[in-house]
Amino acid sequence: MFQLSRMMLASGLGIALNLSLSASAVAAQEVTGAGSTFIYPVLFKWATDYDQKTGVKVNYQSVGSGAGVAQIKDGAVDFGATDMPIHSAELEKLGLQQFPSVIGGVVPVINVASIKTGTLKLTGSVLAGIYLGNIKKWNDPALTALNTDLKLPDSAINVVYRSDDSGTTFNWASYLSTVSAEWKGKVGAGTSVKWPVGIGSKGSEGVASYVKKMPNSIGYVEFAYIKQQGMNFGLLQNAAGKFVAPSTESFQAAAATADWKNAKDFDVSMLNAPGENAYPVTAATFIVMYKQPKNPNQQKTVQDFFRWTLESGQEQARALDFAPIPSDLKTQIEASWRQ
Repeated sequence: MFQLSRMMLASGLGIALNLSLSASAVAAQEVTGAGSTFIYPVLFKWATDYDQKTGVKVNYQSVGSGAGVAQIKDGAVDFGATDMPIHSAELEKLGLQQFPSVIGGVVPVINVASIKTGTLKLTGSVLAGIYLGNIKKWNDPALTALNTDLKLPDSAINVVYRSDDSGTTFNWASYLSTVSAEWKGKVGAGTSVKWPVGIGSKGSEGVASYVKKMPNSIGYVEFAYIKQQGMNFGLLQNAAGKFVAPSTESFQAAAATADWKNAKDFDVSMLNAPGENAYPVTAATFIVMYKQPKNPNQQKTVQDFFRWTLESGQEQARALDFAPIPSDLKTQIEASWRQ
């Protein structure tokens, strides 16, 4: 019988997956990974199912994209996971390879008692105004103009952001840079930025927890965390001018616009993608490994696991509100491993 346990790292930086066999069973092979909190909900499910099917343990530390990339560079883990793709020049310099593993959305999560779930309309420029500190109250004219059918409170907006080195932050800040010249000029994009206002928390788990506890707050997390905890979220205006809800379908619509075939090392942005149904902050999590690992057997085990996730684990991803990897992209990924 398998036993599943979630344990906090001693440093407090994240959550580890520790899937172990009973003492009476033969010890299973084990691989380790670290990085993105974005992918954690589905990777947790994948690791559980794969352990049950094969006896292979996948220990994953949900510590943020920046820390995950640092650990794979140091050779401390068998794979890293990042929501910010590594540029080809750096991959080549370090002897690394990357491939997308799952597609999802970064979503504005809110806690305002008078607003029903999925009814608040937001634009990129309004979000940038909130995170710049220009829009300070929920009944600011910029918000009331978008939401004439809602009763918005005369309350201060409590802004929450990721305080750690985060790929989710990279995609959120990159989106704001795309839609707001002021944000791009004053803050810009990166896995860590100098936030003009708000309070920070580590990991998507931390941001979701802060927003859930703090009235009149707003944050940004991967959609799976919102669904799991039954939290409120806003509709976001896309490049076509439509206010769209986060969903597997709207993430797939954005992913369908990506030119994966002509992208070197799968370095593709799906932010503010065209299309009426595309969700504007859609992103992939990339798995990072060495091209010439010190331990080829460990590498093969990692590839076998992710091959299984591509071929047999995509419905679990869909059930957790991620978008499955398109079939032609699966073929590209497996071809990159052979190369």
